[in-house]
Amino acid sequence: MDQINLKRAFLYLLIASVAVSALIGIVVILIGNFGEFETKVLLTTLTITATSILGLACGAYLETGRGKTLPIAGIILALISAVMWIVLIWQMRNENDYYVKSLMSATLLAASCSHISLLSLARLERKFKWSRYAAHAAVWSLTAFLLYFIWTNGNIDEDLMGRVTGVLGIIIASLTVITPVFHKLSSSEPTVQEIDKEIADLKAKVDELEQKKAAIADTGSDR
Repeated sequence: MDQINLKRAFLYLLIASVAVSALIGIVVILIGNFGEFETKVLLTTLTITATSILGLACGAYLETGRGKTLPIAGIILALISAVMWIVLIWQMRNENDYYVKSLMSATLLAASCSHISLLSLARLERKFKWSRYAAHAAVWSLTAFLLYFIWTNGNIDEDLMGRVTGVLGIIIASLTVITPVFHKLSSSEPTVQEIDKEIADLKAKVDELEQKKAAIADTGSDR
């Protein structure tokens, strides 16, 4: 799948879902009637909006060419969770316990992949790369802890739950804030691999333009 088209698709989804949500809100204010159908449509658009945001974060990292497994997994999980949420919204009935646990797990994993993908956009010098490893450790530790909580039906001491979640949450928030600062402090000089990739991208673009030029020339000669 073309990475640029993928990013553009999520952008269009985001714009469309926000527009629909705004339209529903305006209609409700003017008409004053917010029934079950309107609620389902609004929740669906909000689900699409959230999925688009998660997909954009993963797509932006995928576009850099510095990682594929994480952003692709995040996009797939985001789409799976979106479908599951939409099914739950429109059925409006109590799903079985396994379905709910799977839904929450897919959503949690998609959010974690997107968060790490977003942090991975930063270009860090070697002296700052510890923050990226720390972010991975904190995010995946919290994810694993919450997954355990989900699948064991909350069979964890409430005090322990609050302490672990609070500590890891503070660490993740702190690393999320300082990562852009480390990015600014890091050298902006590209690496050899990044230069090679940019050269390859430029060559591919030149070849594409040459093909378009040849196609236009052939069309003109046929007239």
